[in-house]
Formats: sequence, C-alpha cells, structure tokens
Amino acid sequence: MSPLLRGELIKTTTTRTFPGFALGCAAFAVLNVLVIAVGSGELDEVAEKEEALAALPVLLLLWGLVGAAGEYRHRTAAPAALVARRGRGAVLSARIAAYALTGLLLGTLTTLVSVGLALPLLSGHPGPGLTVADVRAVAAGNLVAFVLSAILGAALGALIRSPVLGVVVLLIVNFAVVPLLSGVSEAMVNLTPFGAAGVLSRMTHHTTLTVAEAGWVLAAWTAAVVLVAVAAERRRDLA
Repeated sequence: MSPLLRGELIKTTTTRTFPGFALGCAAFAVLNVLVIAVGSGELDEVAEKEEALAALPVLLLLWGLVGAAGEYRHRTAAPAALVARRGRGAVLSARIAAYALTGLLLGTLTTLVSVGLALPLLSGHPGPGLTVADVRAVAAGNLVAFVLSAILGAALGALIRSPVLGVVVLLIVNFAVVPLLSGVSEAMVNLTPFGAAGVLSRMTHHTTLTVAEAGWVLAAWTAAVVLVAVAAERRRDLA
C-alpha cells in the first residue's frame, strides 16, 4: 500500500463519521430484514426472499460524498496535496481508493448482518428457499454496489465540495426526482445510478435490467464521474 493511500485511509477511518455510518448501515440491514421477512407476509418467490438480504447503496453514496466534500469544507485538501508532493489528481485518486476500501468494509459488515438475521427468518416461508449460490450472488451484488457507490459519492464530493449542498441534492434526487421518473419510465430509472444500484443490490426485482447489466450501468456512471472529478481537481484551486 502506498503512503498516499495509507494516509487517506487513516483519515477516512479515524473520524467519528465512519463508525456512525457503520452503525447506520447495520441498523438499516436489521430494519430491512424485519420489514421484508417479518412484516411483508408470506414470501414464496426467490426474488422476494433475496430482497430481505438487500443493502442500501445510497448510504455509501452519502458516506463518500460527505467525507470527500468535508476535505474542502475543513480545508484539509490543500495541506494533503502539499505534504504529499504529488499532483492534485493523484491525491484525489488515492482518496477515492480509500473510500472504495472502506465501502468494501461497510458492505461486508452490512451483508453479514443481513444474511445472519434473514436466513433463519426466511426458513419459515413457503416456496423455494435461498440456496448457497443465491446467497453468494446477493452478497456479491451488495458488495459491488457498496464499493461503486462509495467511489461515486467521493467523486461527487470532490466536484460539489459542500457536504450540506451535496446531501440535500442527493436526497432530493433519490427521494423525489427518481420516484417521479419511475412513474414515467421504469427503464429510464434503471439507467440512473440510483436505479442500477437498487437492481444490483436486489432492492428491486423483476425489472428491465439484469443484475449484470445493472452492474455495468453503475460502473459506467462511476467511471465517468471519477474521470470528471479528477480532471476538474487538476484545474481548480484547492483552497
């Protein structure tokens, strides 16, 4: 591990924000399992049971956005670049990589909580049960969705540079714009990062995209935003 990545990783994991998001992810996992496996009646389809293991990728989008944007709010981005003696793009790339690793960690925690709580509760439902292959597939989708969402959030945070503005915009888009758009075209929603992440993590099923296609859509959005963020970082004033 490079010193630059190590330094960024230390910053992301030693703030109070990290355990707060870890607790939030675990709490949502418990709530989702209870709502789907206990409060939704009988589940007799595999897709319905997989939804009980779903994660909430938007939490990792918020995690990356708040953390990366906070570097500019607290004026730690400029000193980090000066101390590293590396280009601004290289520093931001290391920061994004650090959020990818923490996204994997948070995704693993969330998935373990979901699987550990959901499987005993789902065993009493009718219809086919979840196989080991099904659980592995859902877990893999959750982890990919979490990692890509954390990367996307960090890149957006570097572009927006304001945690408050970023969170407000993200919540409006996720809870207002996307639902309105879904009433017009489900296929269009699935091509957004929010819709693709939902399909990938099994929060939605019987959609216009396969899980693999949703993964490619989310990866394409993530790569595009990261490239824009790195290019913009090289040209803007860090102060």
